[in-house]
Amino acid sequence: MDAVFRALADPTRRQLLDSLYARNGQTLNALCERMDMTRQAVTKHLAILEEANLISTVRNGREKEHYLNPVPINEIAERWIGKFERHRLDALSELKKRLEREDP
Repeated sequence: MDAVFRALADPTRRQLLDSLYARNGQTLNALCERMDMTRQAVTKHLAILEEANLISTVRNGREKEHYLNPVPINEIAERWIGKFERHRLDALSELKKRLEREDP
């Protein structure tokens, strides 16, 4: 779980996970198009995500496709969020969203 928390601590890696959530099975080239960094930097971030088991890769010819693995995030949710009263957290989250949508 420590590797997952470390991987999720970086905003760039969270952005990569969001990109894979939006469209799973992306190549390195496709992921680099959405990032404002070098290919080498994106590769390093993907390696950390893969080490934490947050993504998996599948070879497709000469390219690798990257896929989101939500299992470690779900385990964290069950372990750290599930033990709290989820319905109260959901209600507070919904209230926050509604308040943020309202015009001042």
